[in-house]
Amino acid sequence: MKNQSPKPTYDLEIKIGAPHKLICGVDEVGRGPLAGPVIAAAVILDPENIPHDLNDSKKLSAKKRQYLNDVILACAEHAFGEASLEEIDDLNILHASMLAMKRAVENLPRKVDHILVDGNRLPDFEAPATAVIKGDQKSVSIAAASIIAKIKRDFLMKKLSEIHPEYGWDRNSGYGTREHMEALNLVGPSRFHRKSFAPIRDLMTQENIITD
Repeated sequence: MKNQSPKPTYDLEIKIGAPHKLICGVDEVGRGPLAGPVIAAAVILDPENIPHDLNDSKKLSAKKRQYLNDVILACAEHAFGEASLEEIDDLNILHASMLAMKRAVENLPRKVDHILVDGNRLPDFEAPATAVIKGDQKSVSIAAASIIAKIKRDFLMKKLSEIHPEYGWDRNSGYGTREHMEALNLVGPSRFHRKSFAPIRDLMTQENIITD
């Protein structure tokens, strides 16, 4: 029997100074898709009321992820930030992701003392911050942010799929699956696609564009 990966804990937060310091976890969702915005979330957990079974959103079933999303929204301070399609194309996806995370922190109801960020790069935050590689597998605050960011973005892509059902965004969240790529080759990109991403850019040079 294979050993299960360790679940994230509150140890990093305690090491930095929680509960005396106000600490939030930040993560973003949507760097890889060919369509839709980048969504980031920031979460301040109550150390006396940390939801059970928090984990990297990618390691959770859809049912468990939705359940934890509802619990987090009910018991933790949280906020979202977004970088638009235009910002992704103008700034590039990395800088747009940094912008979305910065906005998520700025949208929190309170200023925090320290920020834990998933990954190896930090946005230009006002408060001190720590980049944590695989942070959603190490910090429950980051894991909570990863969960609510994914649920929010998946819901948005499902709404956009009602406008353009041909791409299957309700199933692929905008990622370049076979279904998505076949639709792109058949009908071309929509206004919700990222024009700076190579598959979309290549199709646009063929003047095969949906404008509605």
